[in-house]
Amino acid sequence: MFTFRIITPVTLCLTALLLGACQTTTSGGSVGADRKQLLLVSSQELDQMAAQSYNKLKAEAAAKGTLNTDSAMLQRVRNVAARIQPQTGVFRRDAPGWRWEVNVINSNELNAYCMPGGKIMFYSGLIRQLALSDDEIAVVMGHEIAHALREHSREQVSQAIAAQTAIGIGASIFGLGQGSSDVAGMAYQSLLATRFSRNDESEADRIGLELTARAAYDPRAAVSLWQKMIRASSGGRPPEFLSSHPTESSRVQQIEALLPTVMPLYAAARR
Repeated sequence: MFTFRIITPVTLCLTALLLGACQTTTSGGSVGADRKQLLLVSSQELDQMAAQSYNKLKAEAAAKGTLNTDSAMLQRVRNVAARIQPQTGVFRRDAPGWRWEVNVINSNELNAYCMPGGKIMFYSGLIRQLALSDDEIAVVMGHEIAHALREHSREQVSQAIAAQTAIGIGASIFGLGQGSSDVAGMAYQSLLATRFSRNDESEADRIGLELTARAAYDPRAAVSLWQKMIRASSGGRPPEFLSSHPTESSRVQQIEALLPTVMPLYAAARR
């Protein structure tokens, strides 16, 4: 018995769109983080948007008197970043030349991130409440920088555009009003496009661990960091930037499985 599939115009248009946009701007490194990505928007556009958002965030924090209030902590974080940034060239040749910026917001929030283009923000609560060592700060920073290197935000926006395009084409073909298309698009945004996926988080763990080791920070600190995270989240919500991360067991297993790969890099960097 044969089954015939009806190829709709929606499928044809979307397939052409996806095939033309699947690429990657990142090398796999020693940890083998290499795959094709859907990239429909330019990195320049996203970097510009990220810079605007970052500047707005800094301005708001400065107005509240919470931006870079602890000079010693700020210097610690910037020192870690200064060692990691040159290592980003392993994954992207252009990355060491990004307009990197590192700042710290005084807040009890357990959070940190790196926006597209290298705009890094740490929240003091993450460092103080978890009593992070420089090695552990490097693990967090390597992970967050990995998101920017791998362009997970660009990929996520592209997926939203692809979904919206399919919704729009389908609405036109099947006679649905614009309202139906908008509702479907908003549903996609709210349900699927608000956080990095677990695959993104696992990929950032892999790349981040290699960055940590190449910058001569001990990648084994990832285990102690995660143990602190588990304790911090045991009484309620996990830290914001871990909300969609892999489960505790799989996270530690992946770290331990990667240590034989990255420890020689750490040893070489310390010579």
